[in-house]
Amino acid sequence: MIRTPPAASKLNTMTLKSIPPFSLPGRFWRGNLHTHSNLSDGALALDDVVIRYKNAGYDFVMMSEHFIDRFDWPIADTRHLRGNNFTTIIGAELHAPKTSAGELWHIVAAGLPLDFKPAAKGETGAALARRAVEAGAFVGIAHPAWSQLTIEDGRALDCAHAVEIYNHGCAMENDRGDGLYLWDQLLNEGRRLSGFATDDAHFKTPDHFGGWVHVKAESLDPDVLLDALKRGAYYASQGPLLHDIRLDGKEIVIVTSPVDTITVVCGNSRSCVATGRAITGAAFDLAKLEKGWLLEKPSPWFRVVAIDNAGKRAWSNPVWRDEVG
Repeated sequence: MIRTPPAASKLNTMTLKSIPPFSLPGRFWRGNLHTHSNLSDGALALDDVVIRYKNAGYDFVMMSEHFIDRFDWPIADTRHLRGNNFTTIIGAELHAPKTSAGELWHIVAAGLPLDFKPAAKGETGAALARRAVEAGAFVGIAHPAWSQLTIEDGRALDCAHAVEIYNHGCAMENDRGDGLYLWDQLLNEGRRLSGFATDDAHFKTPDHFGGWVHVKAESLDPDVLLDALKRGAYYASQGPLLHDIRLDGKEIVIVTSPVDTITVVCGNSRSCVATGRAITGAAFDLAKLEKGWLLEKPSPWFRVVAIDNAGKRAWSNPVWRDEVG
């Protein structure tokens, strides 16, 4: 069943309860976790890139220089660019041989120490990712479509926190910015992964300010943001905003910025969808996700997508049924 949602202003009086990250204290902070300067293969100086993100309305950025010997293993120190209203996370894009396509692994690691050791000779991508996690990093599988990653590749990085579900640079340059296929397959295998959107900007093409995350946290402290990322307390976007997702049993209410489509998808072909011009909410009976030909059991997870009239999307992280009752 699809019904007209209540006005957003009335949601606070309903019995429906917000789910994380919307129920968590704090506010949403906008940030980018994948971008490059001329410390590796970007076109612009480090400080210039960071300042451009600040001036574009971001609250934080992580410079993810290519952590590889050809660039002398750079990890960008951006601490001097932090302030009261803007901060940075230290990290890098890690590389090691090799994926099933014979490519180097590309692994986004946010929260690395500045003295993180270079990849050892013969160190695999899985081992390098594990070492980053042990050093305290949030680890994401970068641009799956661009790298032509298989489900076996996704399984290999068994310590990852997340999949890069949208990479703006890859989308603009070769139409391979999508990581949703790998994300959903790994979710169906029980991997509790979050999904993040990024730019992977090099500032040589229109590859910037196209994908980001909104992280729910009580402050802009980099350690607080990092903890929220690890817990999946964020959502990804190309523009639309997710204001609230509330549940009561099988009833879900979603509140967004003006969009033309709000849909709930899961680990099978079932979905709930509401469409219109500049709608700002939808309410569904999630039992629809449990019915269909040859459907033996409901998906253990579902997620929300909002799509505006320009085709730009916002993606919630998966909601696991056993975590919300």
